[in-house]
Amino acid sequence: MTLPKTLRWPYSLTYLGLVAERITQAAWPLWSVLFAALALWGLGVLAALPTQALWLAVVVLLAGGAYGVWYARRLRWPTRAEALERLDAALPGRPIQALSDTQTIGGTDAASVAVWRAHLARMEQKLRAAKAVEPDLRVAGADPYALRYMAVLGLALALLFGGAWRGSDLAAGLGAGAADALPAGPAWEAWLEPPRYTGKPTLYLPDIAPGTLEIPQGSRVTLRLYGQVGALAVTQTLSATPLPDPSAVAQDFEVTRSGSLTIAGGEDDQTWDIVMLADTVPSITIDEAPTAQPPSQMEMAFTVVDDYGMEIGRAVITRDLASTDRRHGLAVDPDPRAPLSLTLPLPISGDRADFSEVLIEDVSKHPFAELPVALTLEAEDALGQIGRSDTMQVVLPGQGFFDPLAHALIEQRRDLLWARANGPRVAQILRTLTHRADDTFADPSAFILVRMAIRRLEANADLTSEVQEDVAEILWQAALKIEEGTLENALEELRRAQERLSEAIRQGADQAEIDQLMQELREAMNNYMQQLAQEAMRNPDSQQSQNQQGQQGESEQVTQDQLDQLLERIEELMREGRTAEAQQLLQELQQMMENMQVTQGEGGQGQQGEGQQAMEDLRETLREQQGLSDEAFRDLQEQFNQPGQQGQQGQQGQQPGQQPGQQPGQGQGQGQGQAEGQQPGQGQQPGEGQGQAQGGQQPGGAPTAESLAQRQEALRDQLGRLERNLPGQGTEAGDAARDALGRAGRAMDNAADALEQGDLPGAIDDQAQAMDALREGMQNLGEALAQEQQNGQGQQGSEFGQNGQPQQQDPLGRSQGTTGRLGTDENMLGANDPRQRSRELLDEIRRRSAEQERPEQERDYLNRLLDRF
Repeated sequence: MTLPKTLRWPYSLTYLGLVAERITQAAWPLWSVLFAALALWGLGVLAALPTQALWLAVVVLLAGGAYGVWYARRLRWPTRAEALERLDAALPGRPIQALSDTQTIGGTDAASVAVWRAHLARMEQKLRAAKAVEPDLRVAGADPYALRYMAVLGLALALLFGGAWRGSDLAAGLGAGAADALPAGPAWEAWLEPPRYTGKPTLYLPDIAPGTLEIPQGSRVTLRLYGQVGALAVTQTLSATPLPDPSAVAQDFEVTRSGSLTIAGGEDDQTWDIVMLADTVPSITIDEAPTAQPPSQMEMAFTVVDDYGMEIGRAVITRDLASTDRRHGLAVDPDPRAPLSLTLPLPISGDRADFSEVLIEDVSKHPFAELPVALTLEAEDALGQIGRSDTMQVVLPGQGFFDPLAHALIEQRRDLLWARANGPRVAQILRTLTHRADDTFADPSAFILVRMAIRRLEANADLTSEVQEDVAEILWQAALKIEEGTLENALEELRRAQERLSEAIRQGADQAEIDQLMQELREAMNNYMQQLAQEAMRNPDSQQSQNQQGQQGESEQVTQDQLDQLLERIEELMREGRTAEAQQLLQELQQMMENMQVTQGEGGQGQQGEGQQAMEDLRETLREQQGLSDEAFRDLQEQFNQPGQQGQQGQQGQQPGQQPGQQPGQGQGQGQGQAEGQQPGQGQQPGEGQGQAQGGQQPGGAPTAESLAQRQEALRDQLGRLERNLPGQGTEAGDAARDALGRAGRAMDNAADALEQGDLPGAIDDQAQAMDALREGMQNLGEALAQEQQNGQGQQGSEFGQNGQPQQQDPLGRSQGTTGRLGTDENMLGANDPRQRSRELLDEIRRRSAEQERPEQERDYLNRLLDRF
């Protein structure tokens, strides 16, 4: 058969592939043995073997070659027919075979002949799509251990790193005479290895001509002498310690000064004049004095310059007694306190020899906060040299407390941390602050915390450092509750932020100050919206009436995007110099925020209704627990009152929300109402509180400790029933809610035991823990139910529930369902700075890599991480 032109090229390639396939399958053992022999030859393995082992290796290679030749007998050269058969099998319908066939019957029938010709035409058409068939070069079945690849790899290594000809070595190994070996004389090698932190390469001294050479301080010199001992000698003046034996085979020393290195012997003496480059001390400067960044962070810029780079940086802060106003609580001598040391951030990547960074730390809770201090920065390099900046006298920034009561508590906390001797004075002033609690404290929990601080100060005549720190933490938490825990404070903070921004616009402040004030405004806005939503949870009845009144008139929803666009528009107007329009938009924003309220709707059906009921039950449990805590605290106050002071009971021991002149058994409903967002007198009359609803009271209306313990146990049983029927099981937030309620139950058990034993202070502490756990459980439950609602298990729709009522929303109109969950799944307030976290991780990796006692493998791994990042 004559091949068409379209088939010639595919046929030729297929034939060549078939040839390669036959050769590969037949000759792979032969070329594998050949490659292995060349690899052993080129790498010098044969020359390094002893004589007997060398002869054995040669015999093995010859046997392998013989086997390869025997295996190659399978080689059969492909024929033209085999190539055409393979090509034809790859085409549909086997057109090559069809074109070589002849018509056996119907040759005289014109119709049959026409059909046959059409068939041949179609086969010729298929030949045009013919392509060469790839050969099958796989021999894995015959070589399961891939020995052929090992031979190829060995040959590649021999070509790259081995000698081109090792015939002389092989001849010597096979028994050549000593006269054929090359004469060998004394030789030497030397390496100059700079310290690793310099990043400079190791120098190979034989490749460097004698002369002047500069190397870093701390470089290590390593020498190896070969030949007859004593033929070579080393002389050096680079180290303070002389060499014990100048002719020793192995020598090494560290360069500590400039000098010379001489290697005597051999043909000529060689001398190098070594100049040691001293490692300079790091230089660090403070670019800007520390400034306060809201809400409680300190920010300070600094610059570091070093020849090879800083390893560790610290900010050391000590008291500046000379600049301190030593009056009032600071008049006494302060307790000894260690300096405050802050780790300076390092660049995440790049050169650390010359850089500028910003230290951002929260030191608002430290005893030095808001006091004059001496600030010094330290920079340490890898050699251990420490450079220090000029000492700066500043006032250490802390957290600003604008509420007068919170500021007073923070001032007493400062005096207590100044000296333990201030304990009695602080307790006396705190008693003064709690004299008229109903006029001073708007948050009952803050009042309870302050009374706990007073009790602990008065119960410890000799104040220890542990009690000092404990009371300081209690006062800090109380001040935070007063400063940030009320809607009025949040609104006042928002107003102050808006007023500061408005004043800055009027005075034409620079852009940096405007940006800072805009950030304060955003944070104040977020805080106000959170407090507004929490107020709606605490007082749903009052909020519902406000919503109904608002629905009768006109109402408008404001989304987060709209607020962000409004703030961006204000910034744009200020950049363009259109201050009047910016002021107008700022006033509109202020009115919008002050008139904002939470919208609520009725619960849906099914799981959402069960979730709403569970939330309401938990709120009621929290109210009852707050009432029990208030009654226990009043009993504790009565125990503190000495005979003759009962007339002051209504003043000194008065609870928040209790009217002057009220009896201890009255006011429970009012105090509780205020704690949960209810106005005094709303929903119940004085004397109708929980204190009178239960029996077992002492004469005069004061409940006994036994009755309080019984009520606490009943409340614990009620919480247990709620915990067993809690929805949201199986979800992360639902499990977290159960865990929080479990902790609340254990705290209630401890409180009941303490009440039975008459330990009122311990009972109050346990009740406070139970209330905190209840609040956490309510928040987690709200998140769990909101997730179920988003997954289609709760209410349908984005704006209205199944009954047509609008769903509960936060001040920005974001859906809450009826669970009290605030906000969205997005992290609206941000998180820890990822750049700061990256710096901390890199600093920790550098610290560990510098510890020589760690295993070598671990330090190598850490250094690879540092090289990569």
